[in-house]
Amino acid sequence: MTSERPALYEMLDDRFRTGRCMNGDGELEVLYTGCRWAEGPIYLPAWRQLIWSDIPNDRMLRWDEETGAVGIFRRSAGHTNGNTLDREGRLITCEQGNRRVTRTEHDGTVTVSADHWEGKRLNSPNDATVKSDGSIWFSDPDFGITSDYEGYRAESEIGSNNVYRVDPDTGEVRLVADCFDAPNGLVFSADERQLFVSDTRANRVRVFDVREDGTLFDGEVFADAGARPDARSDNLRFDDGGRLWVAAMNDGVHCYAPDGTLIGRLGVPEAVANISWGGAKRNRLFIAAETSLYSLVMAVTGAHPTGPGHRPWSMA
Repeated sequence: MTSERPALYEMLDDRFRTGRCMNGDGELEVLYTGCRWAEGPIYLPAWRQLIWSDIPNDRMLRWDEETGAVGIFRRSAGHTNGNTLDREGRLITCEQGNRRVTRTEHDGTVTVSADHWEGKRLNSPNDATVKSDGSIWFSDPDFGITSDYEGYRAESEIGSNNVYRVDPDTGEVRLVADCFDAPNGLVFSADERQLFVSDTRANRVRVFDVREDGTLFDGEVFADAGARPDARSDNLRFDDGGRLWVAAMNDGVHCYAPDGTLIGRLGVPEAVANISWGGAKRNRLFIAAETSLYSLVMAVTGAHPTGPGHRPWSMA
């Protein structure tokens, strides 16, 4: 007997309907299946391709939007997890097996951006975001060192799970927040005045104000999904209406209004690990969920960064 597929759209607040969050494809499109645990999708607009991680299989995959073809981008990839792009279009990757954050240069060489803090090895970098000043901000939980399944079993040298910032000029790795059970996804608000961080084990999203010197303060709970224990918040993405979309593991994809109210969700037949906007109009939501990569073309559009130094997101 096959299990019943969840409803694609679930409205929990009328703002999910009036915001046109329920408009778009009527069902999820399966772009690929065959992963052990899919993570970290990132759309490369110049190539119209999407790269994502398959952590236990220690590989990165590439999907071509023009042809639909899927191939290997990198094998023996350091059990990569989250991926993002810097302001020059270079790939920033969290290699939780190698316990480091790297940058893939335009010629294909790999540069290490962070692997230690105060002389101690990082735990297992999970997700990253890049600010308009070029600084890299990343989460460092212990997921990759608790077993050999998604990395290599080891003891934490740091002894806690934190968020760090890599200075774009000096390369200094600075601890910016240490108040988490397991920090995971992180994203800046469009004006970069706030940083949102999910705490997977605590099942909530925290928000911090960002000072001009790159430090954080006034960390508060933005959204608490404790009433939905299967959610286990993972990575985060904003749309251009200021709504926060959260990969919520066994509870699909959550959508929060700017005031922190859960207004709706997307039902996904597998545990959702990571989401990302892409496509020519940036209205295609890519969903990495356990064994598969899905997409959903929607009426809402991924946020365009507007902080100082940003260029509008485009195909150019």
